[in-house]
Amino acid sequence: MGVVGKPNVGKSTFFSAATLAHVAIANYPFTTIKPNIGMGYVRTPCVCREFNVTDSPGNSTCINGIRLVPVEIVDCAGLVPGAWEGRGLGNQFLDEIRQADALIHIVDASGSTDSEGKLCDAGSHDPREDVRFLEHELDMWLLQIIKKEWDRAVRRVEGAKEDLIIILEDKLSGLGIRKDHLTSAKAKINLNFEKPGSWSDDDLLKLVSELRGQSKPLLIAANKIDVPPAENNLKLLDGMGHLVVPCCAEAELALRRAAEKGMVTYVPGDSNFRLNEKTPPNTDQLNALTRIKEKVLLPFGSTGVQESLNLAFFKLLQMITVYPVEDPEKLTDHKGRVLPDAYLVPYGTTAKQFASTIHSDLAAGFLYATEVRSKMRVADDYVLKDRDVISITSTKRHA
Repeated sequence: MGVVGKPNVGKSTFFSAATLAHVAIANYPFTTIKPNIGMGYVRTPCVCREFNVTDSPGNSTCINGIRLVPVEIVDCAGLVPGAWEGRGLGNQFLDEIRQADALIHIVDASGSTDSEGKLCDAGSHDPREDVRFLEHELDMWLLQIIKKEWDRAVRRVEGAKEDLIIILEDKLSGLGIRKDHLTSAKAKINLNFEKPGSWSDDDLLKLVSELRGQSKPLLIAANKIDVPPAENNLKLLDGMGHLVVPCCAEAELALRRAAEKGMVTYVPGDSNFRLNEKTPPNTDQLNALTRIKEKVLLPFGSTGVQESLNLAFFKLLQMITVYPVEDPEKLTDHKGRVLPDAYLVPYGTTAKQFASTIHSDLAAGFLYATEVRSKMRVADDYVLKDRDVISITSTKRHA
């Protein structure tokens, strides 16, 4: 997940809040964490309550029946107009964005920063301009890449009768653009892919815009929601065709730090917090916490940071949570741990594809899977459902 936005909108605060380590995880899932890459979580009801067991999570954690599954978050460099031409940290930003499957765009909903990220009077800047400018920057970046050797691609298609989709797939694969994105874009824009030489620049831009939407879907985190007139601007942002979440990253960071210090009990995404009598906050801290409750939690239901992550993974990317076990009766792995792992996989993943996610040997020797709730054996083409608990039987066993 890429976290993007212009300077001074609270992007770094959002990233810090989303990645603040607050739980220990046994099997740390990412071997290399660069300075601009952190670990956040998506939040989902754990199946332990349904099966009435005490779980022993390994690759994730469970707090009071809430499973927190780790995800990678890329903090992209601050974006300014002209990034696609290399302005500001444009080249660094665009290089970082290649890694992202989807984007959370941190927008100053209060309108108190101009297009360059400089402070201005609250309400004097239209936050919709920031969304349009990000889309424009991404479109122009993609357009420059596609236009390189475009004439050669046209000759290959119209002369040698090659497939334009295959040519573009090869050219754009490093940007996270897949064949299904290209096929879907082709169906929507109604251009003749056998005669690309007849396309205008506007036609190319139409293709690029569709590909950007397909391959880098966008969620707007309407930040600084507690600053007037952010709430009014929320309605404007809602009309832009993206998921919009009212957000206060500063409040989330404060709550996570307070929880880390033992002042409050708070699980990311909760609609409230509980003061800890053993380590109570001082007067200033209590006033700050009270303001967060009154200005953010009560009117909006949460700080929006965790909701942004959840919606980005579960809605934009259509991921589901699957729990693999070795023993379908005891819900354990080969070490005897109960419901040890929770995996995020795309909707539509089959049992055999899931086996390969765990280990290539499991997939190579795949015999069948057992869907634990029904105790039914299912074939390799069984399509997994959200919160499935699955036991895979294979001729090969991974370590």
